Amino acid sequence: MNEVIRARKPKRLPVVMIRDEVKTVFNHLTGDKWLMASLMYGAGLRLMECLRLRVQDIDSARNEITVRDGKGAKDRVTILPVSLKAPLQEHLRRVKAVHEKDLRKGWGRVQIPDALDRKYPNAPKEWRWQWVFPQEHRWKNTKTGEEGRYHMDESLVQKAVKDAVTKAGLTKRATCHTLRHSFATHLLESGYDIRTIQELLGHKDVKTTMVYTHVLSRGPAGVRSPVDAL
Repeated sequence: MNEVIRARKPKRLPVVMIRDEVKTVFNHLTGDKWLMASLMYGAGLRLMECLRLRVQDIDSARNEITVRDGKGAKDRVTILPVSLKAPLQEHLRRVKAVHEKDLRKGWGRVQIPDALDRKYPNAPKEWRWQWVFPQEHRWKNTKTGEEGRYHMDESLVQKAVKDAVTKAGLTKRATCHTLRHSFATHLLESGYDIRTIQELLGHKDVKTTMVYTHVLSRGPAGVRSPVDAL
């Protein structure tokens, strides 16, 4: 086996939208889909990190979002965009009204991690444990009759973003994850140091974050071709 050569993984550059393209895509999103897309771009969240946010993970006073159990089972803190605080609080008011209605009907429980519901039986009903983006309809356990809400299905967000990209007329293969790539690239363009961006993204190695230096406008795209000087 010593003579076996390990196949190399192909290196792909991330798809990145410019700021005007992001703005155009957002113009074709509404409601909670717009808010989720704005958080993915504004805080560098992965799609599932956004969907798994709980009320207690949002700290409006410190302008912070805590990402629990992210990729690699790591927690991290990223920024809460100031411009999203007001629409997020309005969204949470609507979610809380739905939660209180569920409680009055005898439901309102959510799944919580690490079997904490055994230690704290009432925790699944507490507001702080509720999903920021719950599903529209309650799920029902056919065996026990129990009803509750899980977070929104990822396919609904993916479809909304895909449709928005199509309506925006973009030829790039932009997805939800493209918003995270754009977040990192635009921070680099604004002059923020790569170590800070590494922490916000939750990358273990700075080499992973370095890939965004290859798509900066002051990289190859910022070089003037000699043929243009003829």
